[in-house]
Amino acid sequence: MSLRPIRGVDVGPDTRCDHYDSELDVVAFRFACCDAYYPCFQCHDAVTDHEAVPWPEHQFDEPSVRCGVCDTTLTVPDYLDCAYECPNCDAPFNPGCAAHAELYFETDGE
Repeated sequence: MSLRPIRGVDVGPDTRCDHYDSELDVVAFRFACCDAYYPCFQCHDAVTDHEAVPWPEHQFDEPSVRCGVCDTTLTVPDYLDCAYECPNCDAPFNPGCAAHAELYFETDGE
């Protein structure tokens, strides 16, 4: 299966972007509205002409998070349970992404 391209602003080889460019910023999130991966919600807003729709809870068993280091795709539960580290290549993920979780995944409040 070929992987979808990662869209955004100045996206580098490990999925870092113009908005988030630390050594830990190596994940991309799949948005339900356009079925595409973006490094962050700001990239989605910058390159699309529609409102972002988080990944729906009824699809949490489908891959929707991608490691930018090894291209492993994770389901939402796998991502939330991985302790901010890729289960395949051990690349550390940015724990700060949790502050924006509701922008990437449906939460109880939606």
